[in-house]
Amino acid sequence: MTEPVFPTLAGLGWSVKRAPVWKTRAQQAISGKETRLADWSYPAWRWELTFDFLRADPVAAEFQALAGFFNARQGAFGAFLYADADDNAVSGQAIGIGDGATTSFQLVRAFGGFIEPVLAPNVVSAVYLAGVAQAPSAYSVDLTRGLLTFATAPASGAAIAADFTYWFRCRFAEDTVDFDKFMATLYRAQKLAFASLK
Repeated sequence: MTEPVFPTLAGLGWSVKRAPVWKTRAQQAISGKETRLADWSYPAWRWELTFDFLRADPVAAEFQALAGFFNARQGAFGAFLYADADDNAVSGQAIGIGDGATTSFQLVRAFGGFIEPVLAPNVVSAVYLAGVAQAPSAYSVDLTRGLLTFATAPASGAAIAADFTYWFRCRFAEDTVDFDKFMATLYRAQKLAFASLK
């Protein structure tokens, strides 16, 4: 089953908060020396959106759309796909190097020099082997895990790259959201928080 996409609504306001979240265990000895262990190899992401207005009239129905979307997910229970306005596409992204035997490769994206997996690709528009665009029949993409699989293993040393758009698979941070009616048929939501899933 494909998760639904977070709705695009006109009332999205400023600021939009986004934060990478890591999980580190630290233990301090009596001497003060500290040992740390990183539990995750890449971060989860957390967003906090503000909606300055959500129209509740029969034409726009933005309040109904957002409240309905939240309720259909059962608060923090259900997953959905979110397209971050500043982080949703790559072009010529290096994916890996062929070894003559491996056929499946995880889609990844570089963000500020840090490489992390893409687990919810949207549209893979091109795949390249050694700089040559491949026919769509030469590969398949698992949209639920972000795996690129070739019909034939790429040759040893062949650089693999791709152009694609992607989502973040997320869930709401809480089981409740506050909608404030500040005028006839107008609501606002001052904090709508959600986080990416691994």
